[in-house]
Amino acid sequence: MSSIAAVAPMSLDVGQEEEDALYRKVIFRIVPLFFLGFIISYLDRVNISYAKLQMATDFGLTDATFALGASVFFWGYMLFEIPSNLVLQRFGARMWIARIMITWGIVSMCMVFSSNSTVFYSLRFLLGVCEAGFVPGVMYYTNCWLPSKRQSGMYSLFLMALPVSIVFGAPISGAILDLMQGVGGLKGWHWLFLLEGIPSLILGFVIIAFLRNKPADVKWLTEREKKIIESNVTVEAGHKLSGIGDMLKCGRIYLLIITMIMFNTGFYGLTFWMPTLFKNAGITSSLQNGLCTAIPFGIAAISMRLNARHSEKTGEQRLHGTISVLLGAIGLFLATYFHENFAFSLAMLSVAAAGILSLMPIYWTLPGRILSGSAAAAGLALINSCGSLSGIMGSLIIGFAGMQVGMYTLAALLLGCAIMFYIICPPRVNEIKE
Repeated sequence: MSSIAAVAPMSLDVGQEEEDALYRKVIFRIVPLFFLGFIISYLDRVNISYAKLQMATDFGLTDATFALGASVFFWGYMLFEIPSNLVLQRFGARMWIARIMITWGIVSMCMVFSSNSTVFYSLRFLLGVCEAGFVPGVMYYTNCWLPSKRQSGMYSLFLMALPVSIVFGAPISGAILDLMQGVGGLKGWHWLFLLEGIPSLILGFVIIAFLRNKPADVKWLTEREKKIIESNVTVEAGHKLSGIGDMLKCGRIYLLIITMIMFNTGFYGLTFWMPTLFKNAGITSSLQNGLCTAIPFGIAAISMRLNARHSEKTGEQRLHGTISVLLGAIGLFLATYFHENFAFSLAMLSVAAAGILSLMPIYWTLPGRILSGSAAAAGLALINSCGSLSGIMGSLIIGFAGMQVGMYTLAALLLGCAIMFYIICPPRVNEIKE
């Protein structure tokens, strides 16, 4: 099969402009659905940080209880990540990703029944089980359409949903908490979970209607375009690990896992605790808190896209990723050290968020360079599931060590991540190390 694919591009005589136009078409068709999916998934995942502001008084949700409840989500997510992605690979992305979105929307809405810590923990765990497989599923799906050298730009569009979900979700969540308090006899945080769970249900059915599993299944590509895409992916797959056993023996996979745990711990620690940080600084209004939270992540969204585009244009990845996360570490350290100066601290939190998020789209191209087929499905899920430990660590470090010590710890992890990423990432996209 690989020998046929190897000559296909030559026989097709594909020019650079034609190929660029083809992949722009692919991105235009694929990105919007998954972009919305990422926005909704991260909003449903972190809206607990805003609900906490009211839940703390309604049933005694302490910082320690919140930290444990926030982390329990990732236990369910981690345990079911690999099985979920293997099911997706076998039965197709369309129905499985739709199933993920519909079930997590239902469970997210059921968070209104949290009346004590036991129910709160149980629903958070179930939410993680339902959402397991979404992120690595999207990454695996992308590997079936695009070669590695074209993935960072596409990933930057997908992953911009993280800061965008916070930029818009933070003030929306704050407004719901303030404006819907007492409406229909429900608390503001009840309405938060109900209203923010509905979009996931709707998008699940939209995905069933519009998403297709592979290029051969779509009607918006010509036969020639389908052959170009399949040929490019197949040629690249010939140089990758395809078996699960080979993937498990690959040392670079475990270095990628360590790297992800480091930068994701910083991201989740910042995401879960930023509203509390602003509240401690005197921002008492939920809406104002959300608006302040939106600033760092709005800047991060722009930074992520520009950094990924420049990296893809130049073909250089090592410095684009290393410098970004190093700036994230410095920003978080300075924001903590000068926490009494609100304006400077907010500026440094913006640097921290931009640095962490600018690494992500570059990082996610690395597994796709060495994995394909079952190895890609299992490997991406393994990396992301182990990376879910960062959600546990990010919430617990600050919850139990305190805000200041916790933030310094996150900054130290980001510094370690910068060193690790420099070691494992080849300088240019065409230099693949196995």
